[in-house]
Amino acid sequence: MRNRASGITDAAAKQQIVKELYEKFFQTAFSGTSDRLGIVYTPNEIVDFIIHSVDDALKAEFGASLSDKGVHVLDPFTGTGTFIVRLLQSGLIKPEDLAYKYRYELHANELVLLAYYVAAINIEETYHELAGGEYVPFEGIVLTDTFQMNEADDELDNHGVFPENNERAEAQKALDIRVVIGNPPYSKGQESGNDNNQNLNYPTLDAKISATYAARSTAQNKNNLYDSYIRAIRWASDRVGDRGIVSFVSNGGFIDGNTADGLRKTFAAEFSSIYVFNLRGNQRTPGEQSRKEGGKVFGNGSRATVAIYLLIKNPDDPKLGKVFYRDIGDYLTREQKLEVVRTARSYTGIDWTTITPNAEGDWVNQRNAEFESFTLLASKDKSDQRNARALRTYSAGVRTNRDAWVFNFSRSKLALNVERLIAFYNTQVTEADSGGTGWLRDNDPTQISWSDALAARLARREKLEYNSDRVRTALYRPFSRVPLYYDGSLLERTTSFPGYAPLLKLRTGVSTQPRPVRATGFRQLPYRQCPT
Repeated sequence: MRNRASGITDAAAKQQIVKELYEKFFQTAFSGTSDRLGIVYTPNEIVDFIIHSVDDALKAEFGASLSDKGVHVLDPFTGTGTFIVRLLQSGLIKPEDLAYKYRYELHANELVLLAYYVAAINIEETYHELAGGEYVPFEGIVLTDTFQMNEADDELDNHGVFPENNERAEAQKALDIRVVIGNPPYSKGQESGNDNNQNLNYPTLDAKISATYAARSTAQNKNNLYDSYIRAIRWASDRVGDRGIVSFVSNGGFIDGNTADGLRKTFAAEFSSIYVFNLRGNQRTPGEQSRKEGGKVFGNGSRATVAIYLLIKNPDDPKLGKVFYRDIGDYLTREQKLEVVRTARSYTGIDWTTITPNAEGDWVNQRNAEFESFTLLASKDKSDQRNARALRTYSAGVRTNRDAWVFNFSRSKLALNVERLIAFYNTQVTEADSGGTGWLRDNDPTQISWSDALAARLARREKLEYNSDRVRTALYRPFSRVPLYYDGSLLERTTSFPGYAPLLKLRTGVSTQPRPVRATGFRQLPYRQCPT
């Protein structure tokens, strides 16, 4: 890093080099940690926009500034320290306030030890260049899991390995934090059981999400409300209390996601002003819509929608929940988007659209209220008696969690795949029996796809065997009839499907008797993975 930055005098360019080198190194050397923590570093244009927006909002809402004494600033997911570094370099802190601010009112947390050291040196070197004099260590940085800090069962290092770090953590927890800024982790969890890389649990924080975002949501599946970036919003909102500012750049799925309706309703109840700058870039959309989404401001670091949001809690504001929204536009490249952000400089440079949320919590793409008057086709809510329901039976079909192994257009290749998977699994059972406590499960995705049910069979040391009689024809996609190895030992969930096909026996190793089906009039067959 020192060699690459040695010939560069521009401060912003130096920060860009530090981030790029560190990000590439970390993704290569520690890919599992990088994926779990969602390590993506922020373009300087976005960092500067957030810092200037916070300063302008402090002036407009509270008659204060980032330079003022008493305004504590925290970056809870600091990475390489870019937000604090750019704040020091921004000129927003007056020269006469710089030493005090650096010593007492700038704070940063980092979980990864290597990033912690890079951030500390980065911040210290920046301050030394600005202030001169003797080298002053940055005592505002804490090596910690930010989410864990406020958990009910949180325990500090009791072995005395990092005594100074313990003191810093306790001191930070006692502070009245007014501003929280940064780029929170994006990770929503592991992609498959092979990853062995699940997110950690935070019971206290998740209970708060359950009582607010989840409680106000009408979605059936609310798992996405516990993604890391939403945990960060919940944590930061609680951390600033009833007066302060939160500004993050993060996943923008909450803008119009069905699951996030409770989050949007909670925003209206907790924040006086909500500014959302949608930078688009959602590459999980097809065809022309994907091209409209434009470039990804984080490059390959994220395929999701990215948004900058400025959330203000001002108890003196008589009206809660004012929403201001800006869509950056269609077909813009990454460079064009960052230029728009750079030119705006702050939220004061954006032409905002005022949004009035509807009763359902929609901000954009608001639903038509007339929909509620239509004939009810189906409802899982037994109390919903608006109209007679035409569709009365529901099922998710068959969930395999290993489609690539148990589905195949070729019956012969299907047999080879399943036999190979079973042989590898049985080898794992044998090795687990003889390996003792030091044995580790093989997670090679070219050999097997693990899931909770299959891992539980391994733990019970159950061996499997191939049975050609278990090959059935399934409707994998509309108009796609595909052979399926329909065996309970390799299916994660059969849900209620045995009830739809009572003559189709399913070998599970336990009970094979399907439950009887009661005639219910119309029945809706799931379109995916329906054995016939």
